[in-house]
Amino acid sequence: MFPAPTRRAALDHLRQFVPRAGASYAAGRNSDPGPGRPAAVSRLSPAVRYRLVTEQDVVAEVLGRHSFNAAGKFIQEVCWRTYWKGWLELRPSVWQRFLAERDAARAAMAGSADLEAAEEGRTGIDCFDAWVRELAETGYLHNHARMWFASIWIFTLRLPWTLGADFFLRHLIDADAASNTLSWRWVAGLQTAGKTYLARADNIARYTEGRFAPCGLAQEAEALTEQPVGPAGTLAPLAAFDPAAPSLLLVHHEDLSAEALLPADAPVLGVLAVCDPALLWGDAARRYAGAAVADAAARAAAHCRCGSTLADTLDAENLIAAARAAGARQVLTPYAPVGPVADALAALEPALAAEGIALRPVRRRWDSGLWPHARRGFFAFDAEIEGHLRAEGML
Repeated sequence: MFPAPTRRAALDHLRQFVPRAGASYAAGRNSDPGPGRPAAVSRLSPAVRYRLVTEQDVVAEVLGRHSFNAAGKFIQEVCWRTYWKGWLELRPSVWQRFLAERDAARAAMAGSADLEAAEEGRTGIDCFDAWVRELAETGYLHNHARMWFASIWIFTLRLPWTLGADFFLRHLIDADAASNTLSWRWVAGLQTAGKTYLARADNIARYTEGRFAPCGLAQEAEALTEQPVGPAGTLAPLAAFDPAAPSLLLVHHEDLSAEALLPADAPVLGVLAVCDPALLWGDAARRYAGAAVADAAARAAAHCRCGSTLADTLDAENLIAAARAAGARQVLTPYAPVGPVADALAALEPALAAEGIALRPVRRRWDSGLWPHARRGFFAFDAEIEGHLRAEGML
């Protein structure tokens, strides 16, 4: 189903998919034939989520075979992930709001038979119950099925959207804080105020090739409401790292192509690669990310010509010990977008500074160039993509 959790396997999978990234993808992308059957989608989402391959890698490969217009729909879908990350980066309070509302809903729904039936796939809605099983068995759902699932959860089953988003976080291999949270908000009518997504039986039957005939679905989707989110902020600049200072490279699961951020002659004296289970939500994601982090550690160490160490806890003690062992005065790490890893790094920074060690995140040009455009809806963002690709010499 997915490429193995290595960069080489992800690139091979990408290159095999690229010939189908034009008209074939556009025509078939909404169809979900079910697990184990050929589909028009790439199945690259886990590799892109952990950045074994980056959005830029994917788009560059596609543009090597197709024109921008011919592959426009696929490129647009890749850039949705960039947009969601940028949108949340400019409004980090939305992530904290989600966490607080999720915890409150979990407490309020403790012991709920309806919630238990939904999470165990015992609702009697054929498609929904099958998707629960597919999630448990594979860690994956087709994007169209994710939209139907969220709509049924919110509008038919009348369950809190935050608990549905949490259910996805705990089962999807490819879930990240931005894409998952904001997609559920969009279905619920919160992301674009008043605009909801209604799952319809005829639509499900059509795009699942007649596998399902759901009964009893909600006939309307009244948008949820909330307190205003407030205006978008700005993308904070990052302190530059010292190109001459002895450094430790910290690799984490939010970006597993860390070596691409640094020149080969960067004074990196050691690599610490961390896959902390507490910063991932489900067992499937932990297994995938754990293997992917080991692959990333080996690549980073080869690039920097130094040793690497694997750790399963992102904490000050491990980081300070690794920096001291390497003789490093600064820790370089890929920038982590809003989410658990970013929170953990922010909490570690004072302890590092107290030891005279600077923490220096490095943000990708792709993110720095596109995230600031996520101030409004996706279509305003989409209008900036072609210009960004031209500025980067990709068109």
